[in-house]
Amino acid sequence: MTTPPQTWLEVSLEVDGEMAEAVAEVLARFAPNRVVLESTHIQDQPQGEGVPVGPVRVAAYLPVDETLEATRGRLEEALWHLHVIRPLPQPTYRRLQEEDWAEAWKHAYRPLAVGERLMIVPAWLDNPEPQRIPLVLDPGMAFGTGTHPTTQMCLVEVERLVQPGATVLDVGCGSGILSVAALKLGAARALGVDTDPQAVTVALENAARNQVAAGFTAAVGSVEALRRPPLGPVQGELVLANILAPVLVDLLRAHGLADVVAAGGHLVLSGILEDQAPAVSNAARAAGLRLVRQQQRDDWVALTVARA
Repeated sequence: MTTPPQTWLEVSLEVDGEMAEAVAEVLARFAPNRVVLESTHIQDQPQGEGVPVGPVRVAAYLPVDETLEATRGRLEEALWHLHVIRPLPQPTYRRLQEEDWAEAWKHAYRPLAVGERLMIVPAWLDNPEPQRIPLVLDPGMAFGTGTHPTTQMCLVEVERLVQPGATVLDVGCGSGILSVAALKLGAARALGVDTDPQAVTVALENAARNQVAAGFTAAVGSVEALRRPPLGPVQGELVLANILAPVLVDLLRAHGLADVVAAGGHLVLSGILEDQAPAVSNAARAAGLRLVRQQQRDDWVALTVARA
């Protein structure tokens, strides 16, 4: 007997970058593995690629089950409390089948040039600039389509820092886009971890889609999974963590994120709003890492730190 597809209730709000992470943190209390931040529009360029513009869309995905109404009520109450601090638009709701999730993004998704050498290419489109390295991506029911500044800044650092033969660790791998980029740029292997089992599945599929599956391993978990068998203990010359800022601080302070960075290696921390950067930087410094580079796009910051 065939299991029917899971139905999800999508809860979404369009907000400016300053509010996006605060809204995401509220939604994550109720859908910890089903929150995504994406640019709302992709502006076409003459060569066919796109540039992300406009406000940020924050969406959460709640399973449609017997707890849905109670969860929705608590979520709306939490958003109301945030609205008291700063006005928010009313959330929009719609139901999606599992197989329809990725389809919801296709209307606004175009090839996207990143850095000097990379091109994010949706799996259903062609690469408009063959001289760029294509990252062929189908997000599935996982997150990381490359349209958000936090992901783009990580990709710029991957392009700048990855060395031939390197080991790359991807904490919160989502769709696997960062690991795929690292492998296509010459890394020998990439290990991705994510607390969402569906993300791990999608990341493995995207690695295969890009013909780098032989170098990619993914598992359910977080930093701890990289510090013990069967994945670990392992250290990476390049470690990537594109997660919400409070989670980064917690991983640095309490879970040994710095310990999985190899001597002389780099850790890229992204998903940080401008006013949160000092807290993340301080946590990295306390963990024995030094700041070597800071990027900013709109309200978002990415920090690259190094281990002595």
